[in-house]
Amino acid sequence: MVVVSLVIGIGIFRTPAIVAKDTGSPEMFFLAWLTGGFICLIGGLTFAEIGARKPFAGGFYKVVSEAYHPAFAFMINWLGVIITVSATFAAVAFIASEYLIKSIGDFIPFINYQSLSSENGIKITASIITFFLFFINYIGIKSGSRLLNFITVLKIAIILIFAVSAFFTSSPNKVSTSTVTSNANFISALFGFFIGLRAVFFTVGGYQLTTNLAADVIEPKRNLPKAIITGVIAVIALYLLINIGYYKLLGFNGIANSNLIAADMADIIFGSAGSKIISMAIFISAAGFLNATILYIPRTYHAMAEDCIIPAIFKKVNLKTQVQEFVLIFMFILILFFTFTLGKFDSVLNVIMFNDSLVIAVTASTLFIFRYRSSKDKIQFDGFKTPFYPILPAIFILFLLIVSFFSFKEDLLSGLLSLLVLSLSFPLFFIFRYINKKRLPN
Repeated sequence: MVVVSLVIGIGIFRTPAIVAKDTGSPEMFFLAWLTGGFICLIGGLTFAEIGARKPFAGGFYKVVSEAYHPAFAFMINWLGVIITVSATFAAVAFIASEYLIKSIGDFIPFINYQSLSSENGIKITASIITFFLFFINYIGIKSGSRLLNFITVLKIAIILIFAVSAFFTSSPNKVSTSTVTSNANFISALFGFFIGLRAVFFTVGGYQLTTNLAADVIEPKRNLPKAIITGVIAVIALYLLINIGYYKLLGFNGIANSNLIAADMADIIFGSAGSKIISMAIFISAAGFLNATILYIPRTYHAMAEDCIIPAIFKKVNLKTQVQEFVLIFMFILILFFTFTLGKFDSVLNVIMFNDSLVIAVTASTLFIFRYRSSKDKIQFDGFKTPFYPILPAIFILFLLIVSFFSFKEDLLSGLLSLLVLSLSFPLFFIFRYINKKRLPN
């Protein structure tokens, strides 16, 4: 259940349109989802072994630091927390805004629905949602784990309802007549497939967090691979079922031309009122993810500040509210920057997948370092091991690098911005270390 909750997000209610446009044909569309599921499975197994070998608190930083160098680990982690996390928050805020506007937009007095659903209207709505969530966390209001569990169940329920209902609902005559350009030759089809994997990998992300499971599972050598394999298969089965449902009711061209695909499908199955209810449920799910991000990301900054690799102000906590006020303000400004500069979900996606795929690939490569050192020092390891090593981890890293390359290719300017942040973080590491010299133990 933990594996399922780590992977299932709300991307499945937004990304199929992007995958369909990129891949250009139903066959490549479904192949992209199957490939994403396979890579997700390998990733879960790879990171489970990394977590079993190095059960560090503090995420990727300490793993990369031990395998390579603290400066390189800082660069990777800084890229992740500065750009990837902020961009991901902005992307999900866009989805939340789109579905919120779909749900209640035409009921808001004195506001034109067309204006509200425009690019600027979505940006403003996303900013308001972001401000509200940061404000309630800034003053110390936190949601409990029961709400997060409820949201996970809600997302699974929506997927199952759609998947089952699609098989008992007749396809309407009014599907989109706008056709998708098919990739005519093998090379263009292959390129379209790899570009389509960006959105698929965004949707199946989360498997890398299995690093945290190894220490808490009874008999992890036997039970952890079973849990990961079963959990990932369950997720991919759900994703394939809902995509088949989308395809049955909307057709391939309908998928490609439907950004709010869940709302459009709900409109066919349940009518206009049902579409609004489903849209509101997806908005609640998105808001839950955003709130969870605000809750756990400040802990990453806190861990980095405790290790004296960023200034101490990043771990400063208001004793009354127990809130890291400076971190929340810092995060809020970064998220607004991505919200207004990139402007829409499709643009943010390229930034996320270039950075995230690169960071995950580097972290996954530490498995080769740890295995080599264990073999060299003749250290026996009896914990969980990734099957078919080194073939599966190598395939996993290769696909991540391919997705990162095509994401960079799709948006050169954003990719260059990420590389600039990455390169500047190298001297920044030594600057922060100098500033923190007095805090370091003798």
